[in-house]
Amino acid sequence: MRTSRLVIAAVLALIGLAWIGQGSGLIAGSAMSGSPLWLIVGLVLIVVAAALVALERRRPTAQG
Repeated sequence: MRTSRLVIAAVLALIGLAWIGQGSGLIAGSAMSGSPLWLIVGLVLIVVAAALVALERRRPTAQG
């Protein structure tokens, strides 16, 4: 379960980075480009991804 949560956190972080790029206007070519809403949503996703990683690091590993 630990690996899957870390993969989910990585995917959320990548999506967040893409949305930050679109919201800030660095990535052009879509309706999201230049919209501050997507910049904020991307930042929130980065925070959620960081929280998931932090929670997974604090969890004790299963000792079989």
